[in-house]
Order: sequence, then structure tokens, then C-alpha cells
Amino acid sequence: MEKATADRQADASELGGVLLVDKPAGITSHDAVAIVRRAAHTRRVGHTGTLDPFATGLLVMLIGRGTRLIPYVDGEPKVYEATIRFGAETDTDDGTGTTTRTAELPADGAIEEGIRQLTGPIDQVPPAYSAKQVDGTRAYAAARGGRALELEPCRVNVHEWTILGRDGADLRVRISCGGGTYIRALARDLGRLTTSAAHLSALRRTRTGQFSVDDAATLDAIAAGALPVQSLRAAIPSLPVRRLDASELGRVGHGNPIAARAGDLQAEGARIALVDDEETLIAVAERAGSELRPKLVLRDG
Repeated sequence: MEKATADRQADASELGGVLLVDKPAGITSHDAVAIVRRAAHTRRVGHTGTLDPFATGLLVMLIGRGTRLIPYVDGEPKVYEATIRFGAETDTDDGTGTTTRTAELPADGAIEEGIRQLTGPIDQVPPAYSAKQVDGTRAYAAARGGRALELEPCRVNVHEWTILGRDGADLRVRISCGGGTYIRALARDLGRLTTSAAHLSALRRTRTGQFSVDDAATLDAIAAGALPVQSLRAAIPSLPVRRLDASELGRVGHGNPIAARAGDLQAEGARIALVDDEETLIAVAERAGSELRPKLVLRDG
């Protein structure tokens, strides 16, 4: 058993893989990465999207050479289950901050109208305590120093809200959205749109693209030696696949283009996963005229 675990760790470190992690509350995403680095015996670990320390849920991590695949991972939509608490707004837009104003609780109808206005493409002002930068200064650093920055709105896409229930001041919702959306800011803005005040009191990410937190391992299990690493092919499940023959493997391994086949995608710039006979991901290529040109090579020729 110990040898099998060691073999998996060696494979993850050398070749790379995908690891789904269920982050607990109270630690940063960087803390979670550090635990996985120790378990996998490699510093080459990255993730596809940060969670705030108070939040829980899915972190999609890539290990070894797989860290180079992060820009190609389809991380949308992101799905969250959140609790929005009405009656108080905070400086951090969540329950870890200081109350800045209070207001009466809104009616259900006002909440429904506010949600309607916060659905679709919207311009969202990031939280004052966020990693956004202005002239090289992080917003959270400026806010902690008592001089919050003036942050410009960013266009984000909120696909759908589902109301899961309301208990007095607390509204439980499921939100599906695009990357870059701050759920804390949605809570803040919902409070303002209902002429009330609100902040985010709980947050759990349940999905990222095609990945589910139901398939994720806990950090306790990972620290204890369990490392359920998936193949790198699992990181880009939506891409079509082209199986390479022996001569093509050699060319792709050296970063050289190969001839496109009749069954390959025809659209210029379309991406395709290149694999060997064992379905191991070798590279990601793009269509360029009559060729498939490797954009990312994960295994040497």
C-alpha cells in the first residue's frame, strides 16, 4: 500500500495530474496548495480559482507539468451555494468585516426584483477588500491601511440565481456565474437594490466547469496520504481528441506541427487534445490552415 501511494505521488510530481480538493473554512487557498505540495512531494502545484478563507468547497488543482495546463482548463460556469444576511452591510462585504450600516429587512418581492437586476451581464464594483490593483497597490492592502481605493466596475456574467430558502434575515441561494464574479459583491449589491443592507455570511463552491465538489478529497485525507490524482486529460474534458501515431508523437514532442486529418475540427484556431495510444495527454494544439500546431507540449518526444 505504501509503495502504491509513493508511486502515485511520483507520477503526479513527474507527469502531472488533476486533483479535486474540498477546502475547509479558516484557511487560504494558498494554505491548501501548500498541503498538497507536501503530500505530492513537489512544489509544482497550482489551482484554477481562489476561494476566500471563510469559504469552503471546490478547488481544482493541477500538479507537476499539469500546472502549465491551467490556462486551458474550462472553469466555467462556477456554481456556489451562498447565504446572504440582510440587515447589515460590512466593509469586507462578508461576515468577517465590521458593520458599516444597518437597515430594515427587505420584502420577498424586492429581493426577487433585485436578483433580476443582478442576472446576466452586469458591471460589478469589486469589494474594497479584494486582490484588485490600482497603480500597483492591492485593494485589500489599501483598505487595511484605512484608505480604500476607488475601484472601477468590471463586466461579469451571472447566469442564474436559485432561491433555496429564506429564514428571517438569511437568504440561501445557488448562483451560477462566470469567472471574476465576486459573490460578496452580489450580496452587497442585492442589499442596496432592495433598499436594505446585506453581506455574505456563508459561501461554498460546488462546481467549476464540469468538476463537482462531490468528487473532491478533503485536505485531511490528502495530508494522511490519499492522493486521488486524475489524468491530465480530465482537466480538459470538453476538447475533442486526436490520437497520434508514432511519427506524430515524435514531431509533437519537439513542438512541431502535424497534418490535420479529415475528422479534425475545421475552424481556424480550434483547440484539440493530442493523446497517445494509452490516452495520455501529450499536447494541446490549435488548427492553423491544414496543420495542427502544438501550443502546449506536456511530454517530450
